[in-house]
Amino acid sequence: MAPHTDLDSRPDNGSAATSRGSTDQAAPAGRRPQASAGTLATRLLLPVILVAQLMVVLDMSIVNVALPDMQQALSFSPTGLSWVLNAYTLAFGGLLLLGARTGDLLGRRRTFIAGMAVFTAASLLGGLATAGWWLLAARTLQGVGAAMTAPAVLAFLTSTFAEGRERTRALGMYTGVSIGGAAIGLIAGGILTQLLSWRWVMFVNVPIGVAVLLGASYALTETPRQSGRFDLQGAVLATLGTTSVVYGFVRAASDGWLDTGTLGAIAAGAALLTAFVVNERRASHPITPLSLFTNRTRAGAYLGRLLLVASMTGMFFFLTQFMQDVLHYGPLTTGLGFLPVTIALFSASQASARVLVERFGERTVMIVGVSLSLLSMLWLSRLTETSGYLSVLGPLVLLGLGNGSAFVPLTSAGLHAVEPRLAGAASGLVNVSQQVGASVGLAVLVTVFGSAHPGGSIATSSGVAAAEEARRAFVKGADAAFLGGAVLLAAAVVIVATLIRRKPAVAVPVELESVEIA
Repeated sequence: MAPHTDLDSRPDNGSAATSRGSTDQAAPAGRRPQASAGTLATRLLLPVILVAQLMVVLDMSIVNVALPDMQQALSFSPTGLSWVLNAYTLAFGGLLLLGARTGDLLGRRRTFIAGMAVFTAASLLGGLATAGWWLLAARTLQGVGAAMTAPAVLAFLTSTFAEGRERTRALGMYTGVSIGGAAIGLIAGGILTQLLSWRWVMFVNVPIGVAVLLGASYALTETPRQSGRFDLQGAVLATLGTTSVVYGFVRAASDGWLDTGTLGAIAAGAALLTAFVVNERRASHPITPLSLFTNRTRAGAYLGRLLLVASMTGMFFFLTQFMQDVLHYGPLTTGLGFLPVTIALFSASQASARVLVERFGERTVMIVGVSLSLLSMLWLSRLTETSGYLSVLGPLVLLGLGNGSAFVPLTSAGLHAVEPRLAGAASGLVNVSQQVGASVGLAVLVTVFGSAHPGGSIATSSGVAAAEEARRAFVKGADAAFLGGAVLLAAAVVIVATLIRRKPAVAVPVELESVEIA
């Protein structure tokens, strides 16, 4: 029996049973009946979708430590090098809504497999790149595949596991790989770059992707295809609008907020997104039903997630450079330096899913978790050029505990009271908030860094003195960026406390259902 909460009266309680289906009923022609509890297919389902989620999240960060090697091998300019990150994030975030709608109309199993196939092929092409444009094209194609895969992952999870303890534990595993993937990517990127080559941060996806494709073809069953058509106009407006806004923020990091290109891109993006909202209000089959934003709990969860990811992405970006440029760590040591935050993230997400949410309620866990992350960023803002790794370790652990605790209830709140037919769109918005947060947050914090670290202010000495001055200037800029991240998290605390009003779950004796989350 699942624990009773204030949401048990929701009209989608039958979604899990519907998705599992009964093996006593005949399946539609050409479709394998849903696996019964305890079968190999049932046991494979969760690992398959979790590994897929890990892959698409991990690829946002795995290239970070390899960027210097990529720049040398493919002759990137400093500005061009930034697009190794941006090409993936922009394609991923810009096309997520279209990927979610594709799953609704064509079937989520079909969309998941197609997306993973594109992602795997693009990873192979990226590893074989011999020119900068080739790698950027491959990274863009990876983003396209990720945008098709990610919404199907969360939709499968929410439709397979019944609301209550079963779904909360599954969401805990999902959240663990989602928020831990960025840290794992830094570790894996350092190991692969130093021991093998930068190319292996791309090649590593190929055998894993093939394994996921094989597992998905066996473990996943196709979802019913909804009637309707693609809202192509909405998809184009959403993609171009999101991309234009993100590009404007990215450009601001290098050219300033008053640059004509920056202002033009942001203005164009705002106009396109306004047109998108107008289109969605009029469309008979909108790509993003605006009703998803009318629930204050969901809206608060989307905004809170965006701000939390924005801060965390900036932290990884600047701490990676701090370890290499100030502490003089190599790629492998830098990657391993993030191991504590990975352990803390995963441990806290499991504690949140299994104990904290049920005992204290989602809203309380969110507020405490985001507040811990806020304290972590304030702590990091006090780094100096003489700080050692112990000065980094404490904030890393605190950030891991805070983010790990908050992300489980934020994910659940983002799907609050969603009808089964809108699960794909809601899942897409959860992921959009994460990708847009990563892109916009990094651009904003890099701009903050630049304002405190003007490029011309460090060329006043030579030799050892110049190097020390450069490190001092970098740390000053990084401290300002960390403080900016703290401001983002303070806003997240206010949003969560104001908008999210879910009651605590009531703990009752529970017997594990047919699918166990170990």
